[in-house]
Amino acid sequence: MIKIFKGNVIFTKTMQSFEEHKNSYIVTKNGVVEGIFEKCPEEYADAEIIDFGDSLIIPGFNDLHVHAPQWLNMGIGYSEELLPWLEKYTFPLESSFEDEDFARKYYRLFVDDMVKCGTTRACIFATRHLRATEILMELLEESGIGAFVGKVNMDRNSSDALQEDTQTSIDETLALVKQDKEKREKAALNGELPLVNYIITPRFVPSTTAELMTALGKIAAEYDVPIQSHLDENLDEVAWVKELHPECRSFTAVYDDFGLILPGKTIMAHCIHNTDEELKTLKEKDVFIAHCPQSNFNLSSGVMPLRKYLDMGMHVGIGSDVSGGHTLNMKEHIVEAIHASKCYHSVHRESAPLSTSEAFYLATKGSGSFFGKVGSFEEGYDFDALIIDDTNLLHEKQLDTLQERLEKFIFTGTVDNITNRYVKAKKVTCK
Repeated sequence: MIKIFKGNVIFTKTMQSFEEHKNSYIVTKNGVVEGIFEKCPEEYADAEIIDFGDSLIIPGFNDLHVHAPQWLNMGIGYSEELLPWLEKYTFPLESSFEDEDFARKYYRLFVDDMVKCGTTRACIFATRHLRATEILMELLEESGIGAFVGKVNMDRNSSDALQEDTQTSIDETLALVKQDKEKREKAALNGELPLVNYIITPRFVPSTTAELMTALGKIAAEYDVPIQSHLDENLDEVAWVKELHPECRSFTAVYDDFGLILPGKTIMAHCIHNTDEELKTLKEKDVFIAHCPQSNFNLSSGVMPLRKYLDMGMHVGIGSDVSGGHTLNMKEHIVEAIHASKCYHSVHRESAPLSTSEAFYLATKGSGSFFGKVGSFEEGYDFDALIIDDTNLLHEKQLDTLQERLEKFIFTGTVDNITNRYVKAKKVTCK
């Protein structure tokens, strides 16, 4: 099916610069970009053209790390650091998701807010509750956006209400993995891929025993399922991991030793306090790093040496880390990433701060590459897009470039400037 979208197209093929196409046509076929043209090609003369006038057409935002149940806690508890914050605020809230009605009500609000904010794909932590995780996946499927969703695994050092029996955690994870495999196989018969898929999700090393980590690593390898977790976020957390696993060289080595780093299919969030040895492993295993600057500020975790990772050629994307972060709005996290890089630069002058194009890339193609060809308008990429009406931001000043208009939206716009949202060229609507 051919769909053609007309407007002012801007995206980042590389981190170094924006690609601008004023008053241009994006031709899509079956949800995938065929090309961008100044004039509509004659071969598509009979196709419907969806004309957005002077609006911007940008890639949808991709959130590489977010906790769905914590949406209710946004803005709460930031006088604490990570570990006491988890105990005081996060664990009590997550235990409420054992109630299916509670889970359905608040997961629906979470998904609606994510769509409203312009997130078109996300990697999501649920809770340890099997049924609530299924409900979240169902709601995401109904919404039309893409996601990887994981039931959190946690069989030690957790609250009484959340701590799992090890075998139950393994069995429930395996059940969800098999359900996901069956769904993907059915979709493949029609030449399709599901937008919502499963991802194995040990919360972090302190909450998962060696027995559980070993089992999860084997399931991931056998069923070819991606993995997400947390790594080197907080200094107290790093010290705790050393106490729990003195036999392992580092926090990263714990995951690696238990088979929880699958090359090219693993996301580790935060990665603030990594050693050079850890970075070597992450680079060799092609691990995706989810940079969560707002959360790192809120919980006093530290500032990631992002420029070092980019110079190493590592895969980096941006995560909201709600509710460590206090908004799902990814354009705010683009701004926070720029601010964090400038803070780091003020102390480490050799580390250049992020440009706007670099930060935008991280929230679109950088994060999107975990999902495949996502986050760009290059040929062969899924047409995940936001339509931005920035009329109210321009006033009487005519900005010279699409880049200036996009920057204006990123720094001063609101979700109200997003008029349309698309995933694989299908319109996604807010409830």
